[in-house]
This record gives sequence, C-alpha cells and structure tokens, in this order.
Amino acid sequence: MLEHLVQAVAVGHALVDLRLYVERIPGVDEEAVIKDETRSVGGSAANVAVVLRRLGVQSGIIGKIGLDDFGRIAVDNLMREGVDISGLRVSLRDRTGFSVVVRDKEGSITIYSFKGAAEKLEPGEIDADAIGRSKHVHVASLRPDTTLKTVEIAKKRSITVSWDPGRVLSKMGAERLANIISKVDIIFVNRNEAKNLTGYHDYRQAARHLKKLGPKIVVIKLGASGSYILYSDGEVFVPAIKPERVVDTTGAGDSYAAGFIAGLLRGYTIEKASLYATIVASIKVSRLGSNAAPSHEEVVEKARELGVEI
Repeated sequence: MLEHLVQAVAVGHALVDLRLYVERIPGVDEEAVIKDETRSVGGSAANVAVVLRRLGVQSGIIGKIGLDDFGRIAVDNLMREGVDISGLRVSLRDRTGFSVVVRDKEGSITIYSFKGAAEKLEPGEIDADAIGRSKHVHVASLRPDTTLKTVEIAKKRSITVSWDPGRVLSKMGAERLANIISKVDIIFVNRNEAKNLTGYHDYRQAARHLKKLGPKIVVIKLGASGSYILYSDGEVFVPAIKPERVVDTTGAGDSYAAGFIAGLLRGYTIEKASLYATIVASIKVSRLGSNAAPSHEEVVEKARELGVEI
C-alpha cells in the first residue's frame, strides 16, 4: 500500500545496468580491457520513475525483481532516488534481470540483455492500490497481458495512461495490440517502432494511423532529429537540442517520456511539455547512465539559456 499520493507510477522492467567502458568494442575471438565499470538500476520503467523523481514528480514503480544481489542494487538505487517501491514484487525463483552495456571511447554502444524476473510480472501481481493512488500511469516494455490488465485497472479509476511498447512488442503490429492502443491516452514510439506497428515508413502517416485507434496523443521520438506529436487539436514538431557533448544515449527515450509526463502533470500545454521533454533528453545524453537526468531547476536554467520559457 502507498502511504501517500504518488503523482505517477511506472509499470514494467526494473533491471540492473552493468556499464562497461572499453577502448574499443572487440570482435569475435578478440579481447578488450575494461577501463571502468559501474552498476545501477535500469530498465524502462525504473528509468522513467527515477527521471520523474529527479524532475520533482513523486513517483512509484510496479515491477518484479529476484531475491539476489542485483535485486538489492535495484532496490537500494530506487530508494535512494526517492521512488516508492511498494509496488515491487520479489520472485523466489527467477533472477533479477540485467543489461550489460558496453561503450567505447567513440561512444559506440553494444547492449546484452537478460530480462529475468522483470518479464515474469503477472497480471494478478499488479498493485491496484498503487495505481489508484496515482494521477498517471506509464507502462513501458511490458508483456501484453500484464500491460492490458494495468491499463484496465487505471481506466476504471479514470487515471490517465501512457504506453511505450518498446521494440519487441512493436513487432507484433498495431492490429494485435489494438485492445491496448485503444485504451491508452498517450503512446510513445520511436520511428522504427511506429513503422513496426503500422507498416508506414512515413512517421506522420504512422502517427495518424495510431491516432485513429484511440490515443489522444501520439508521440514519435525521432532521436537526434527531434520529436513529432499528433493530438486532438493539431500537431507539433520539436527539433532536437544539440547537447554539449554526447556521452551516453541509452535511456534517452525514457528520459523524454518522463519529461513529457512531468510537463503535463505540471499543467503545461502539449507544445511546452514536448519542449521540456526535449531539454531533459538533451541533458541526459550528455551524462553517463540510462537515467542520468537533470533536475527541474536544471531544465529551467537550460531553457533560459536557450531563450525559451519553461
């Protein structure tokens, strides 16, 4: 049970990221010396929950971890960030999922993932009380049956829902996922995921197709090109903001989603929320870590430097 009102709950994967820095990424039968190694909580839902918290939004997470060392790392990190973990489930059988993120001095990244317990979150394990005490629910890269159950719980309580299906789920196509898409308020996808869902190469066509299926807002994340948002009153394209330097692009999409949600919870217009999210993502990619996002104050200061008001 949550003891206080949480503004937003992220539902999905809570993993541990093992981040390795090497001079170069080796080929087959080659070896590379690890120059640095860090460990921290990761996974799309955990990333969004942490970034929301850093942006001043009270956040919680619903996910599943194992009873092991990685599980303790995830819990410690989430608690240190101030994320409510009462919705976490602990598996006595499955290990905590993890990702091995290898980065070289040129910024190239290779990722190996083991989902473990994260993918074993069952529909019956969703904490309805945690959802009911929130204002917004964000579901990220979660299996379809548990996603649908989460969305249904939220909608019965008139709570807004955003959904980021991720690469794997998007390959199922919009027709097979229509029962989810028709119920969510916001859908976040990147260019490739939009094509996977709809078959359209043109992201604007893909957005129109998805919009017809039910969501009030369709957000297409275009990476270094920016973002495109289609909503009931119109559309907006927000160009990307070039960071001082690109250090780590992992989790940039999660940071954008968290920024957009935080902006809406602050009462921003869609245009202003998308600009806020763009600044959040821009600052994040200049830092190492999948959820190394800025504070709200840093975003406001960056906006001031850019000559825009947040």
